[in-house]
Amino acid sequence: MQQRPGFLENSVIIGAHPDDELLWFNSILRDADEVIIVYRHFWGKPGIGEARAAAIAEYPRGNVTCLDVDESGAYGCANWADPVLTGAGIGFGIEAERRAMTRIARKSVAALPAVKLERIAAASVSRAYEANFQIICELLRRRLRPEMNVFTHNPWGEYGHEEHIQVFRALNLLREEIGFRLWMSNYCTERALPLAMRHFSRAPGDYIRLPTDKVFANAVAAVYRKHNCWTWDDNWAWFDEECFMEAPREASTTAAHRHLFPLNFFTIGEERPRNWLPVAMTISAAFAFTLAEAI
Repeated sequence: MQQRPGFLENSVIIGAHPDDELLWFNSILRDADEVIIVYRHFWGKPGIGEARAAAIAEYPRGNVTCLDVDESGAYGCANWADPVLTGAGIGFGIEAERRAMTRIARKSVAALPAVKLERIAAASVSRAYEANFQIICELLRRRLRPEMNVFTHNPWGEYGHEEHIQVFRALNLLREEIGFRLWMSNYCTERALPLAMRHFSRAPGDYIRLPTDKVFANAVAAVYRKHNCWTWDDNWAWFDEECFMEAPREASTTAAHRHLFPLNFFTIGEERPRNWLPVAMTISAAFAFTLAEAI
């Protein structure tokens, strides 16, 4: 009987959203001891939380749980041309301000007697993102132990997802407190590359290369598709291998020659614009609502 690799002893995969554990860790998804998913509900997609819960209940392996944290809706808010890391994850740019104005506009329109709008965030994306960091740390602190091998997102959030970065930074903080080993994935896109390059090191580091488990990956993806909560492209092709290495404890300094482990590099299409309200209505309604609150 083959001995189980040491890096999978007391192992847990911690993914931000349902299907992240599949997309970035499928080579170890069947064999890890535990899978923890952080976010479930998202105000912008009514019913997604229930669909995700149904998929997790039908998962083709045991010991998969969700922390049931509400998504902040932060994806796309950072300035990826010049990313700035913060204590709660990554700093936001002008997109977060635009969404804040849209939220104010929607609240003002929903206040009219003849209008009923349900898809309105309970708090601004910035406030929700900051609050989620503390919630995630508190929930995971109860479940992690020093002897664990914890697998999670890389510091650049694979394709540049602000909530992936938040989960990594929460676990990086908890690693200092608890003492577990923290492993990161090797996926990256051109948008996230400027941040990834800050984690290149002067000398090549040790890493583990594993074949992906495409059969099991397709079985899990089928469950997500069945419950209409698969978030990825149906034409996604699994890589043949994945690499994992222990996450660096801090960004490296500039050097003439720097290294990182082999990246599974891919690209994604541009997002469709969020046409929640016509621009003219967004601006005028937001202005009116701001005046009303000021009076």
